[in-house]
Amino acid sequence: MKNQIKFVQGNEACVEAALYAGLDFFAGYPITPSTEIAEHMAVRLPQIGGKFLQMEDEIASLCAIIGASLTGNKVMTATSGPGFSLMQEALGYAIMTEIPCVIVNVQRGGPSTGLPTHASQGDINQARWGTHGDHAIIALTASNHQDLFTITVEAFNLAETYRTPVLLMLDEITGHMRERLHIPKPGQIPIVSRLKTSVKQGVDYHPYLPREDGRLPMSDFGGIHRYNVTGLFHDMWGFPTDNPQIVHGLLRHLLDKIGNNVHLIAKYKEFYLEDATTILVSYGSSARSALHLVNNRRNRGERLGLLELQTLWPFPYGIVREKCANARHVLVVEMNMGQILREVKIAVEDPEKVFLANRVDGMFITPTDIRNILRLIQGKGV
Repeated sequence: MKNQIKFVQGNEACVEAALYAGLDFFAGYPITPSTEIAEHMAVRLPQIGGKFLQMEDEIASLCAIIGASLTGNKVMTATSGPGFSLMQEALGYAIMTEIPCVIVNVQRGGPSTGLPTHASQGDINQARWGTHGDHAIIALTASNHQDLFTITVEAFNLAETYRTPVLLMLDEITGHMRERLHIPKPGQIPIVSRLKTSVKQGVDYHPYLPREDGRLPMSDFGGIHRYNVTGLFHDMWGFPTDNPQIVHGLLRHLLDKIGNNVHLIAKYKEFYLEDATTILVSYGSSARSALHLVNNRRNRGERLGLLELQTLWPFPYGIVREKCANARHVLVVEMNMGQILREVKIAVEDPEKVFLANRVDGMFITPTDIRNILRLIQGKGV
């Protein structure tokens, strides 16, 4: 069987990747610029025996996929900024109860209803800190359709591996542009299946007792085991507790299962970093303009390089520190007021060498925009 080749929107590439990863259930509510994901799901998912459900709002959408995941299904929902805000309470519940699910946010200008049809990357910090309490989160992104396909499959794999919600942070540009997509043959990209418990019926099952490798086997809710699922701090049986030792242990588990595996979770791409004196750090559609500029200026003898982040959270501080260590200037390219800029400044040894090239007016940041900022930096001799 040969690879299929399609000419598709990024939103459609996301759908095809989710189906490739084994998606069984999608629940969502239409919102620009993510609506095409729901539209394509409504057609494609039933064709392979899956279930599509349009919900009354975004809160209900995430709650629906949480329930479906508990019954043993691979699940996903998709939204944009205002809907993502509405999902935060249910997101915290999924984190606490360790429920695998994938949430796609095709970002648009904000706050509030903002710019529904224009690009933004303004939800990056909300992805990390939007739900209350100490917690860890995985958030991925991509700049082109082929990478988007791979990263979407990776989102499902990480959700199943770490029993956690995974966020896919796209933006209006990647969602709506059209590119050629090669759909890999089945099995070409490894797929992580749901880890089911081996505990037999009638034997005491502990839904929140990790194995030695840290993974938590699941039992399909409504199946042979009866157990409790609560957003309260809970013991290994799932029952609420305020025992300080158990509370501390559970919180550490929720943080450490992701924080201790950054080296396994972090994905990135690098271009010309070996000799670069100026390194651009970017992600999502902004990285397209950054790469265009890097290629153009290197042809003219300038030693520019690009570090494209595909994992935004947990932030890969060690990778950024290592890759930017020898750079004279580091320029963070993004379409917000500097949400990843802050993390890069924390990562590098000299934060004074880190600068921002951004747009926040709904327009796509261009190579010319980035070049103008570079000229200012170089002109000041910093």
